[in-house]
Amino acid sequence: MEFAIQAVKETDGEAKMNKINYQIELDHIIAGLEKENRVPRLLMHSCCAPCSSYCLHYLAEYFRITVFYYNPNISPQEEYRKRVAEQKRLIQQLPAKYSISFAEGVYDPERFYRMAEGMEELQEGGERCFACYELRQRKAAEYAKENGFDYFTTTLSVSPHKNAQKLNEIGLRLAQEYSVPYLVSDFKKKGGYLQSIQYSKEYGLYRQDYCGCEFSRRK
Repeated sequence: MEFAIQAVKETDGEAKMNKINYQIELDHIIAGLEKENRVPRLLMHSCCAPCSSYCLHYLAEYFRITVFYYNPNISPQEEYRKRVAEQKRLIQQLPAKYSISFAEGVYDPERFYRMAEGMEELQEGGERCFACYELRQRKAAEYAKENGFDYFTTTLSVSPHKNAQKLNEIGLRLAQEYSVPYLVSDFKKKGGYLQSIQYSKEYGLYRQDYCGCEFSRRK
């Protein structure tokens, strides 16, 4: 089974990764599933209900999805609980061809702070955020492995503030490590982010004004 997608060229004698259009790669995967008449189990890490709204509308046509809510970065705890409740409410209201279930990871903000130690003053969107991507995606990969999922992925790429190339790079590396295929994505493509805003209005979803951690809150 293949877990990685590579596009490499030689520049100045060194191999460098090209940027890959992960939406096109996802289209190819879905076309293959339809041809094979397969409906795999997908573990979808979700950062919040608004971002997941488009991803669920899109992928629930092709996968049996479990939304995995693991976000120890979110603070304060009241904010975390509010976002969890909105995620559950959205799942209950969504029309879906196949079932959508919910699983919540352990809320352990101290794990996030240990990860962020020494990077507190870094600019938002940089290395601290990349480490946070991996923290959450790694837990999703672990859960997917332990529970026999066919794929895992994350909703994070729907945001224009998140680095889709880095998210997929991390996801594909973890796929190799845990032997669970990563469903590549760039959900902001095809107007995904704009559609998430429309779905948020349609379902009356709470849209937070910061990513989740205290560093993003004070940027």
